[in-house]
Amino acid sequence: MEPKLIQIRVIGRKILLKMPKNEADISFIKGITYSRWSQSKYLWEVPHYPGNLEKLIAYFGDRLAVVERDESIPTSSAQKPVIKKNEVLAIQTRNKRIKLIFGYHADFIKHIKTIPYASWDSKNKWWSIPYSEQFLEEVKANAARLELNFTLEMEPPKKPGAVRLKPKQVSFYKTCPTAYKEKLTALRYSPNTAKSYIPLFEEFINYFPKEDLDSLDDRHVMEFSRYLVTERKVSSSYQNQAINAIKFYFEKVLGGKRKLYFVERPRKEQTLPTVCSVEEIQQILSRIRNIKHKAILSLIYSAGLRISELVELPIHAIDSDRMQIHIKNAKGKKDRYTILSKKILELLRAYFIKEKPHYWLFEGIGSTKENPVQYSTRSIQSILDKALKQTGITKHVTVHTLRHSFATHLLENGTDLRYIQSLLGHSNSKTTEVYTHITTKGFNQIISPLDKLDI
Repeated sequence: MEPKLIQIRVIGRKILLKMPKNEADISFIKGITYSRWSQSKYLWEVPHYPGNLEKLIAYFGDRLAVVERDESIPTSSAQKPVIKKNEVLAIQTRNKRIKLIFGYHADFIKHIKTIPYASWDSKNKWWSIPYSEQFLEEVKANAARLELNFTLEMEPPKKPGAVRLKPKQVSFYKTCPTAYKEKLTALRYSPNTAKSYIPLFEEFINYFPKEDLDSLDDRHVMEFSRYLVTERKVSSSYQNQAINAIKFYFEKVLGGKRKLYFVERPRKEQTLPTVCSVEEIQQILSRIRNIKHKAILSLIYSAGLRISELVELPIHAIDSDRMQIHIKNAKGKKDRYTILSKKILELLRAYFIKEKPHYWLFEGIGSTKENPVQYSTRSIQSILDKALKQTGITKHVTVHTLRHSFATHLLENGTDLRYIQSLLGHSNSKTTEVYTHITTKGFNQIISPLDKLDI
């Protein structure tokens, strides 16, 4: 009698299948959508979609040795610590959240529910809130009021994932097709998008070194996406951008139909952007002595610009008559107007007399009238980093933090959220709503927050 060697184990959304090598069986497994061979685990992984388990049991029948069911979804979280009734353990996570672990306390829970984006993890039995110094102090003060012992811990550093392979490390490295690059140019995708998409697509096609480009399909996309999550351990945004780069090839270059790829991964939790206070912005800008450097950071903050919008700003975009700045072809290929601060106009005029730029408002080394060179984004971050060191500000501040601070300070000054959405160039109002509640005030009453500073 033939021994029963086939084992099936159901874990959450996956069916793990161990079986001897058999071409007929392998062909059957490959026929199930999104099934894949795991080289590291030496078994087959089949999605636990409705009907898949029944299909496997019916196919293998008497050859099955084991069928185990574990419907729980595995979690990467460490074992939940034991907490006493009068204790609260706060764990600051790597993804800018705070886990709150404590025994049931109605008043404490009531306060947590008032915090934006607070969520209850029913599996792990803890609350989590976005990290911010304000929220942390509020929770700590509320715990003290309720006579609960509060402890704050930091989550251990994340274990590094597999390193992205470089072209020199791969034999017969496949480069991005010319048709892909030409289509990016034809559809007027920004240089930054092209710079991101091309290496991401090359990583995809080189993950399957023995496969021709024409043979790659949805199954390969899903396998590569799982590799990014499980082995590369990339962020959600990196994974999404990789999928978009691949979709561009199938949909835009080949002209295929639009598709959605459903990939298993934990739901991304909401986080709040880092924001500087008015006093911190004052400290940063007042430390800068170089007029060009000061004008760059002041303009980003005063108008809520993205760093890419700043470097691509031509001189004629400054409209001093209407006190507006015309932003062309920004993110999402959108044009918009934003406000021009009175103080920034004075600063720009002084800078313009001294530096005499040719075409771009801010130009890099070697720029000439015949060949104007844009200022480097890396140099702008260096300017900010140098100023931060002089101020002693320890929070993680980037150039984009100035844009977040612009929006927040406008709201604190009573500006209507709808106008801020327009100034920032957000398509969806929900993107802007992260800053605060809706207020009412006219566009003509908006004053740049820079005008309230003594710089």
